[in-house]
Amino acid sequence: MTNRLRVTDQVRCYDAGGSEIPCFRSGQDASRKSAAKRAMISEGRFKTESRAVVDQLTGHIWTQNANPAEFPLNWQEAHAFVANLNRDEFSGFSGWQLPDRRTLFSLTSHQYINPALPRRHPFENVFPGYYWTGDNCSRLPDQAWYIHLGGARVFRGMKHGNYLTWPVIPNLRAAAFYERRFSSDPPLVFDHENKVSWLFDHAGFTQAVSWSGALESIRRLNRENRRGTSRWRLPNIRELESLVNIASHSPAVLKHASGLNIQTGYWSSTTSVYEPRYAWVLYTRDGEIGVGFKPHPEFHALGVVDGILK
Repeated sequence: MTNRLRVTDQVRCYDAGGSEIPCFRSGQDASRKSAAKRAMISEGRFKTESRAVVDQLTGHIWTQNANPAEFPLNWQEAHAFVANLNRDEFSGFSGWQLPDRRTLFSLTSHQYINPALPRRHPFENVFPGYYWTGDNCSRLPDQAWYIHLGGARVFRGMKHGNYLTWPVIPNLRAAAFYERRFSSDPPLVFDHENKVSWLFDHAGFTQAVSWSGALESIRRLNRENRRGTSRWRLPNIRELESLVNIASHSPAVLKHASGLNIQTGYWSSTTSVYEPRYAWVLYTRDGEIGVGFKPHPEFHALGVVDGILK
């Protein structure tokens, strides 16, 4: 995952009651402005060629029709449908496949819903429901991952269930070599690909907190570090998802890093615009991306900062 994919397109901020508020000094996702975020929301992101769409941010090629099979299929039928597209060289290509989880997640929006796709996207026949990925659930191999394009939830379902199919030709150069990315010096973890440092086991992160409590714990961390040059932040949901390794479980994050106390769920700084009283959460047992009710102290905070700390 490149740095451009570690931002969301969220441009508004919300309080714990779901009302929109000014972003200045809120610590929320939308308060961070960057060239990467501008690229994410650029109107020139997509280029349509024949019946295919190139995502110029990632290099992935999608069918313009987001539901070419017309009807929901089970997981095996979805694979067979894509194989037929390759046999027929649909749109002049023969490299179609079910998207892996991270590839489909890269297409989702965290500012728009029904469907959760970027503004002014060129896709047709998008259904705001569940779409298959090509990835198994490691802990439950009779289940596979799917993503809800109504609001961008990432979950898993039985392979005999019927969901939608959206083929892609992935840009393989965009794939990350997970095990080579990280090193650790507890409580710090270093992501060498994305050039960020993570803080898991700070004294202020030991208790489950509300969403507002998680944001405040980061402010407190920065006050304690006011003489330093680092500015910690609560990660957005794409940054949290970048920690997931679905080839493992219990936890499905940082499996190789010893000495870390991985909690069952972590708050992100990203509000769910599907229901702004909720914020996005990473569940670490399998790697689900779901939501938490902002006032409830059910999840933990962790910090991320740009750069590899020495």
